[in-house]
Amino acid sequence: MTKPLFEPETVARPIRRLFIANRGEIAVRIIRACRDEGIGPVVAYADSDRDALFVRLADEAYALGGDRPTETYLDAGKLIDAARRSRAEAVHPGYGFLSERADFARAVQAAGLVWVGPDPEAIEALGDKIAARRIAARVGAPLAAGSPGPVVSAGEARAFAEANGLPIAIKAAFGGGGRGLKVAWKLEEVEELFKSATREALTAFGRRECFIEQYLDRPRHVEAQVLGDRHGRVKVLGTRDCSLQRRNQKLVEEAPAPFLADEQRARIHAAAQAICAEAGYSGAGTVEFLLSSDGRLSFLEVNTRLQVEHPVTEETTGIDLVRAMIRVAEGARLADDAVPEPRGHSIEFRINAEDPARGFLPTPGPVTAWDAPAGPGVRLDSGVQAGSLVPGSFDSLMAKLIVTGASREEALARAARALAEFRVEGVATVLPFHRAVIEAPEFRAGDGRFAVHTRWIETDFADRLGALAVHPRVTPAAAPGLLRFAIEVDGRRLEVGLPAGLLAAAPGGGTAPEALPAAPAGDLVVAPVAGTLQLWQADDGAGVAAGEVIAVMEAMKMELRIEAPLAGRLRHLAEAGKPVAFGAPLARIEPA
Repeated sequence: MTKPLFEPETVARPIRRLFIANRGEIAVRIIRACRDEGIGPVVAYADSDRDALFVRLADEAYALGGDRPTETYLDAGKLIDAARRSRAEAVHPGYGFLSERADFARAVQAAGLVWVGPDPEAIEALGDKIAARRIAARVGAPLAAGSPGPVVSAGEARAFAEANGLPIAIKAAFGGGGRGLKVAWKLEEVEELFKSATREALTAFGRRECFIEQYLDRPRHVEAQVLGDRHGRVKVLGTRDCSLQRRNQKLVEEAPAPFLADEQRARIHAAAQAICAEAGYSGAGTVEFLLSSDGRLSFLEVNTRLQVEHPVTEETTGIDLVRAMIRVAEGARLADDAVPEPRGHSIEFRINAEDPARGFLPTPGPVTAWDAPAGPGVRLDSGVQAGSLVPGSFDSLMAKLIVTGASREEALARAARALAEFRVEGVATVLPFHRAVIEAPEFRAGDGRFAVHTRWIETDFADRLGALAVHPRVTPAAAPGLLRFAIEVDGRRLEVGLPAGLLAAAPGGGTAPEALPAAPAGDLVVAPVAGTLQLWQADDGAGVAAGEVIAVMEAMKMELRIEAPLAGRLRHLAEAGKPVAFGAPLARIEPA
């Protein structure tokens, strides 16, 4: 019989109404944890999320007004105002957005609300990657060489690479989730990648500081799940492997991390516990490490929040981590006993709206069919269903398929069955990649050798990506804009938003469907996806070479580099900083 995770009767302040400062799949996950705890869940939403599953499942939903991250889920003032208006007692930030912002945690507390997460001081100590490295060094955790503080210029980044050797990782000092992280393998690309990392860091986290550390050769990504209470106790709940990544974003995760030596697992557990105890950590968090091909272990970072891959730990420990976070926030004390050994094996597959055959290009749009798998050992955490819209303003994660078995072999067999059953239409998905990867000998490791590493998809598996079934080109459909106006009901001023098309269409008529973009001429550069044209890398009228990067777009939190299709003179057709539709003309190249 499983022992209780917490000591009985230690809750100091029960939470009865909780505001979720997030969206999509994680908002649905937290809503369900609230239902299990007898707590009323409340959410807020961007315009394009107004019909989303999480909005319909919550007790109440408040419009944030707008459709970009900065004016919705990154606007702390709007979120706290909605939480107070809803009479919520606590705020859960989920993951991403403001979940690792100490200033947001403090603002929540200053508003008289309970913060469901680590204390702001712990977020600052561990969320700052440079300060976290200092803590790791203080407790004797394994560390690769790195810059002693933020690197302030591209030239300084190049000097570090020349002094310490390649490859190097350029990393946002105040971020996570792979954003603001660039790996330079050649000296000539260091300065460009440094500038790209600082841009991404500013966009995703509001701060551009980056630091540099040596990047281990062909490393695995392994991590430890921790849970701390507010009484000084920290537990490590097991390990995960998250080595299957594209663009430093995880795609497949599993627990416990397979093919680790007992000494390696013990060192990961000990280092994770020591780092978090030193920082006074409370709530759920993850301590991440890189494990090189020659067995060297190096501390990577601490994610001071719930991880996307937390379900595989839940399945192998029997612990509901979201409910545990709520209990910690209420003041519960962790029981003073050992954590049980993992039971079985669990693998999570992120179901993203991306086309793996086209370089994992994001494909926002409407989900026209959603037939999910079921059966023994299958769990689906989803933020969408048939009829949902995947907006282009936010990341591409739609759902997570979690498959569990008594052994890794059984989990893989069930995964093959579940992935074969899964059918999604309307947007491209990574399902073809998942079906192929579980058959790859390097991942199955039937000989006991797990050959997957963090760049395996872009290197060893790259040729196999081209053989995947190609999705038909999907034309993303944006949610119709809202026309907003104020009305008065019983003396109370309310703001109403109606889809613009509703008022534009006349009875018996309607608006003409938007024409698909014509195939571009050879000298025309068009947007490969709906997103924002962040900046021009080449001036209007400048001469450019074929294959030269001329612009940078941001779509679904991914930075895309736009290359010139031929040599010639560049003519801008779009303005930097403005949103662009899929297929919209960006530039024309006048042949030399």
